Amino acid sequence: MITAIVLIHAEAAQIPEAAQALADTPGVTEVYSCAGDVDLIAIVRAQDHAEIATVVTGRINKVPGVVKTVTHIAFKSYATAEVDAGFSIGD
Repeated sequence: MITAIVLIHAEAAQIPEAAQALADTPGVTEVYSCAGDVDLIAIVRAQDHAEIATVVTGRINKVPGVVKTVTHIAFKSYATAEVDAGFSIGD
């Protein structure tokens, strides 16, 4: 399973509607509204890179209100316990 983090710039007046449409998009597992450089962050999970491309370019980019996307592919997931253990030296 491949995970992609999609940073989304959206038209301000359409953020709630775009977020809901993204959440209803096949392949999108989570959507977050956030403060900062982007308006929304979508988590995409797919079997391969071709499916990621289909979800991002064929679905997310076509949602009304979405202006721009930047996609990051995740290499590895770390749970809180794993990160804490990695920084725990000599305990």
